[in-house]
Amino acid sequence: MTSIPANSLANLSNSFAAAIAHAGQAIVTIHGGRRMTASGVHWQPGVVVTTDHALKHDEITVTLGDRSLPASLIGRDPGTDLALLKLSQSDIAVAEVGDSTQLQVGHLVFAVGRSPDSGVTASMGVIGAIGGTWRTWQGGQIDQYIRPDLSLYPGGAGSGLVDLNGRVVGINTSAPRSGVLTIPTTTVQRVIHQLLQSGRVVRGYLGVGMQPVALPPRLRESLGLATEGGVIIVSTEAGSPADQAGVIIGDVIVALDDRPIQQVHDVHAVLDPDRVGKPLLARLIRAGELLELTVVVGERPRRGV
Repeated sequence: MTSIPANSLANLSNSFAAAIAHAGQAIVTIHGGRRMTASGVHWQPGVVVTTDHALKHDEITVTLGDRSLPASLIGRDPGTDLALLKLSQSDIAVAEVGDSTQLQVGHLVFAVGRSPDSGVTASMGVIGAIGGTWRTWQGGQIDQYIRPDLSLYPGGAGSGLVDLNGRVVGINTSAPRSGVLTIPTTTVQRVIHQLLQSGRVVRGYLGVGMQPVALPPRLRESLGLATEGGVIIVSTEAGSPADQAGVIIGDVIVALDDRPIQQVHDVHAVLDPDRVGKPLLARLIRAGELLELTVVVGERPRRGV
């Protein structure tokens, strides 16, 4: 069995520590209410990025070591689980941002956060899965699916995913079953731009509650449908675009502007910002018959679908 020289391991260990220390200069602790803490990344001068779900109210304090810095909320986007804070002081290190599109399955990475008790925290793992664009249940578009195989320490939501050179390549957030997902730098940059411009991320809005449903083969055959399912309307908001267009509970949407609809995320995929204010042709099933309605897409409020 071939042994690894001790000095090689020491050099490797030191390079890991150097990368974490470099990134850690720009990692802060965020006190967002209800005794809950999270981490955040000083992404650009005076601007910190963190996860939206960690902020429970607008009274926010950021700490770095023994320094306490008041912060104000610039904007938040539950769709991508990102929030933006403005620091009262910006004389702390800014993160070196890397290119998340260069990540590959098997690359070594670190989750670098900051605890109010112990300072910088880090866990190491590998990129376990890489995929394409996907959408969250809240309708946010994430430009790249990144699943690192590592753990987050308490307060690790909003920590940076850091490569071996100490560059931040994404923001970590929690996933089901104690997993971790990373919001890539391309998505973070896009959301930062929109929040700095207007304080919000604009998305299309119909004002309905939906869930997927399978269509009986006999019904599909009688209506000449190629798709096996659609989304059934389980609720409508009074005065919403869908309500004004005449959509009712029990309708099953099978297409929007000739795009087949089988899952809720298929609907979200149609509701891009440039759709707001424009008509959308909805093809739906009502009482066993096909029906077409025109819905003028609204701008999604703080909460809604």
